Amino acid sequence: MHTEREAAVEDMPKYTKYLEFSQKERTAIRERDNYRCIFCQVGYRMPPANEMGRNMQDIMHYIPRSSLGLGIRQNGAVGCRYHHNMMDNGSSGDRKEMLGMFRAYLDVCYPDFPDSERKYDKWSFLKEKPYV
Repeated sequence: MHTEREAAVEDMPKYTKYLEFSQKERTAIRERDNYRCIFCQVGYRMPPANEMGRNMQDIMHYIPRSSLGLGIRQNGAVGCRYHHNMMDNGSSGDRKEMLGMFRAYLDVCYPDFPDSERKYDKWSFLKEKPYV
């Protein structure tokens, strides 16, 4: 007999595991970003000092999971909960600007890495990947 969670996991498409950041990728991203939010590092629309989300850190996807963004370091960065919510919710009107900054940051770290390689592709095993 399965628990609800086990049943839910069995019903999920097999590709979803590729969209999550592994512990190895999370560690590599944190080290690369010096354990600090990429937006806080440049002082972008800083939250109030008492904002709780400022001290909580997430690993953010540049191309979101909902668009089949992979859980790889070339598609992720450290973000405080405040900035992560600001970017994901987009209600402040800053999403486009934040995504531009996020992309520019990734481009510095991984020049010439195309967005197509940041997305899940069922047939990617047929393609040569120079970054592996």
